[in-house]
Amino acid sequence: MPLTGEQKANAKAIVEATKKAGMDERAAVVAIATALQESKLENLGHLGDRNDHDSQGLFQQRPSSGWGTVEQITDPAYSTTAFLKGLKQVDGWQDMPLTYAAQAVQVSAFPEAYAQWETQAADLVAELWTK
Repeated sequence: MPLTGEQKANAKAIVEATKKAGMDERAAVVAIATALQESKLENLGHLGDRNDHDSQGLFQQRPSSGWGTVEQITDPAYSTTAFLKGLKQVDGWQDMPLTYAAQAVQVSAFPEAYAQWETQAADLVAELWTK
């Protein structure tokens, strides 16, 4: 999927937050693939009936589920850190298929959907990790 400047900036923000959290490139790949599935790397506000309940931001996190305030979950650094905090709690996430790791955090109705983004996410991380 071709990315806009905004989408690339959001991918870079995910990579930066992953580094700041002291996590590795695999964590960034899982996070970017998740954001690609959840929002196409667009920092979405509330879309009414077009999105799930009160889901917002890159990861479609929900204030009502304890992810943070609307302001927090629409901040790419905060939402990435929140996602990574959840990922850290998944035993063995480093060695499991990406879709299982993402699903363990996101609890999506479509858990297999994350896998389709793994290659693009890995390419983005390879491009952005050393910048």
